[in-house]
Amino acid sequence: MTKSFGDTVRRLRIESGLSQQQLADRLHVGRPSVANWEVGRRMPDVATVALIAETLGVDTAALLAAAEKSDGAPNVLLVDDSPIVLEGGLPILRQALPGANIVGFTRRQEAVEYFTQNPVSLAFLDIELGRSSGLDLCRELLRIRPRTNVIYLTGYREYAFDAWDTGACGFLLKPLDAEEILRQIPKLRYPVRGLI
Repeated sequence: MTKSFGDTVRRLRIESGLSQQQLADRLHVGRPSVANWEVGRRMPDVATVALIAETLGVDTAALLAAAEKSDGAPNVLLVDDSPIVLEGGLPILRQALPGANIVGFTRRQEAVEYFTQNPVSLAFLDIELGRSSGLDLCRELLRIRPRTNVIYLTGYREYAFDAWDTGACGFLLKPLDAEEILRQIPKLRYPVRGLI
């Protein structure tokens, strides 16, 4: 959805008569952030998507839905409470899964909101999410959409046994590696068309 979201934001921005800099000023972000969204390099977090929608005079759900309709690629979610790990992991996922729409969040609630509003085919979840647990997040996501594939990410091998009890179908040690990600795809419980 990253590319189609960007196309939708660009179209709405132009229809509103705003330059990238004017939109950036209203959102209190830098112009490069808007440019990255519009070309599909980055996806803003849910709070920023809501602010973009408000600024451009559209409903948040409508903004995401418009972007979703224009793109049939599967959605892949990365959740890690470390912004550094998230920023490093997103390009690796995009390299490994070029046929997917990849979004990432550092906050659990934003990830749940996105997941609730979008059909996510594959979720990469950090096991330790601050005060929260990726294991609990997995259970919550699978209650919402049981046919989602979940792969855990962690720097600690000792979590592996607990992870399997949640319905996940994979486990990767950090840091993310494109080859390791690709080795997980054939093992997904629910095959995903267009993932690679």
